[in-house]
Amino acid sequence: MKLSEENPRASTLGRRDFLQLGVGAGALLRTALNAPLASPQYGTNRTGSIDIHSHWAPGAYGKALTQIRPSITPSTNSLDYDLDQRKRWMDQHGIQVVALTLSGAMPWQWVSADAGAHLARIVNDAAIEAHLKFPDRFLAGVEMPIRDPQLSLRELNRVAGRPGMRAVHLPTSIEGRDYLFEPAYQPLLARCEELAYPLLFHPLSGDDNIYGGKERLGNALAQSANINNTLGYTFESATTAAKFIVTGTLDKFPKLEIVLPHSGGCFPYIAGRIERGLVAMKFKLQRPFRDYIRRFHYDTIAFYPETLRFLINLVGADRVVIGTDNYAAMDVKEPNALVEQLNLPAMDRDLILRGNAARLFRL
Repeated sequence: MKLSEENPRASTLGRRDFLQLGVGAGALLRTALNAPLASPQYGTNRTGSIDIHSHWAPGAYGKALTQIRPSITPSTNSLDYDLDQRKRWMDQHGIQVVALTLSGAMPWQWVSADAGAHLARIVNDAAIEAHLKFPDRFLAGVEMPIRDPQLSLRELNRVAGRPGMRAVHLPTSIEGRDYLFEPAYQPLLARCEELAYPLLFHPLSGDDNIYGGKERLGNALAQSANINNTLGYTFESATTAAKFIVTGTLDKFPKLEIVLPHSGGCFPYIAGRIERGLVAMKFKLQRPFRDYIRRFHYDTIAFYPETLRFLINLVGADRVVIGTDNYAAMDVKEPNALVEQLNLPAMDRDLILRGNAARLFRL
């Protein structure tokens, strides 16, 4: 049975003929995903998960960053750039496949357009190389100099269909600007939909991107308590999700797939309030609001099993995917543990661990 056929309700969503993306690599990955892990921790009867929210910093990228801004210190965590070490970590923690993306420190906010295009090329070429070296372990989201929509589209077209490139990685906003809903970015969204590349979102770090402003979540107390991250990032995701709905963007691009990070932020938990507000204002939507909630996918970075169970009950097991946020202060040490704690039906568990991501990435 193919992974994308494990749930009849989800089996036809977001699928494309992936022959143009490389049948050989796809076959290798499907074989590996259906093979048991030999990790002592998980035994030989368990299969590995697909981590759809995980970060890296390839060595060539770190070196290029320091040439642009010498004050930047490249990552000293070898798991960020040493794929052999990372693969061993994955084996020890029950992960078969990782989708590689930059962290919230992605530089598109502060670099020039040309420098951004250069950095994006370095990261994307490194991702293709990582996939070619380990085709059954690593995929990637396309990185783009997103301040410039034309250069971003050019870079997307350059790597579209290249081995291992199966998604697009984007910041939720830039300095509070909801750039994606501007007319200049509509061709980029259209191209992502055409390619069937899901959008993997992540908030930008840095003082100018703190949700609520420096005074509320950027002061010393907020930073010492980390609520500039824990609150700011979650409000970011909720705002992005709501604006995808109220701007009509989801209606305009009906086949566009979107993954919200950090378990959707606070969006799933205030969705009812958002809907009530739309009703109160007689704001017209083309579809029932709950249909839009299910247009998104949500990663499992919820930390409480009760929270994750609520999310699954609200959106369905076929809309939830594994995320780790590796390797940062807010990462998940045991990626599959929260799902395993819920004692879900086997089909639901397998969808969350592997099947949903396999469908999104057309594996």
